[in-house]
Amino acid sequence: MNYRFLRKIKGYIMLALSALAAVIGVLLLFAILYKVIETGMAGLNLALFTKDEAPAFMVGEGGMRHAFVGQIILTLVASVIGIPIGIFGGIYLSEYGNSSKLGRFISSLADVSVSIPTIIIGTFIYSFLVKPLGGFNGWAGSAALAVILIPVIMRTTEESLKLIPWQLREAALALGTPYYKVIKDIILKSALTGIFTGVSLAIARVAGETAPLLFTSFNNKYLSANMSEPMPSLTVTIFQYAGSPYDNWIISAWASALVITVFILLTNIILKYIMKRRSF
Repeated sequence: MNYRFLRKIKGYIMLALSALAAVIGVLLLFAILYKVIETGMAGLNLALFTKDEAPAFMVGEGGMRHAFVGQIILTLVASVIGIPIGIFGGIYLSEYGNSSKLGRFISSLADVSVSIPTIIIGTFIYSFLVKPLGGFNGWAGSAALAVILIPVIMRTTEESLKLIPWQLREAALALGTPYYKVIKDIILKSALTGIFTGVSLAIARVAGETAPLLFTSFNNKYLSANMSEPMPSLTVTIFQYAGSPYDNWIISAWASALVITVFILLTNIILKYIMKRRSF
């Protein structure tokens, strides 16, 4: 009887500690959101999206259009490079390499790559696409973001495909369907929601990366779409503005941080809604 009572007490203690940890985590999240919203709203205006950087002494004259456009270009190019590689890599790991040593090695390597600090990826790309080419450029920035994208999409695609029952594959193969058509017409369509979720979350992740861009695309205070020269990016501009001594630049940094935060939150909410609708 005493043992049963002690076991219940231990269970209640662990439940209380778990609940306390969850509450602390939620409170910290809301504290961050409150600070970003409270401070960022002061600099949120139309000029932020329609005007380029202005000298610090010209209060209220500048915006961050160049940074928003540059960030979109860098992210789009990285997505074009990384998404196909990640999806095809996930297909290989799930459908062809799941029982081979090479497949298991690549899968383990992808897990490790997800955990690598992004600044290391930035220095790696710097040695291949910045130093040999003689300067910072947008291609290097997009390549660094693509390297971050690939393992995330690869692993989510692999896990999404593994959730599809093998009986579905066997039924299609029994009808004489080639395996590549089984993957293309049945497996991928069945796992489309999971793959889409992984791709969207990976894009949301790289949209907030700063460290790899500091070593690759660097930054540009002018609006530019030339990928062969330093490209403006929102995250690096926020980093530079937040460390400046000028109040108007700091406010613009907070406003831009609010935009990124809202973008990531909306992405997650939309994905949750899609997953919920898909489950019925």
